[in-house]
Amino acid sequence: MDDAAFTLRPVDNADLSYVETLLEANGLPSRDVREKPECFYVARRGTDRIGVGGVEAHGTDGLLRSLVVEQSARGEGVGAAICDRLEANARADGVERLYLLTTTASSFFANRGYAEIDRSTAPDAIRRTTEFTDLCPESAICMRKRL
Repeated sequence: MDDAAFTLRPVDNADLSYVETLLEANGLPSRDVREKPECFYVARRGTDRIGVGGVEAHGTDGLLRSLVVEQSARGEGVGAAICDRLEANARADGVERLYLLTTTASSFFANRGYAEIDRSTAPDAIRRTTEFTDLCPESAICMRKRL
């Protein structure tokens, strides 16, 4: 996908309900979106919102949050392009390693250079996030990528 085909911008108040709805519709945690809106981004193609994702930074470590693409935009490389941009933003902000939890997309992330790790080896700051402590099940696969 041509990266110029969409924009990725931080959420604003008008986007919060959209983010929650899209996450919920795809079985992803949404309960803390309003507590941490600064973590989330919305992808737009023109005026249409086509996906969301986020990064919760904790020093040089970050948690990749809830990457999801609208059904109508799947299969076009939008998810990979959003992931690329989130990683670039995180790197520019000083994040050296990204962690994530997934129950359904481990192969997508493995193809993007993320490696499965034991959940207990994630840094303390990452393990203390709401996603680790409350929102994602213990059965979720933990993955890491060095940026």
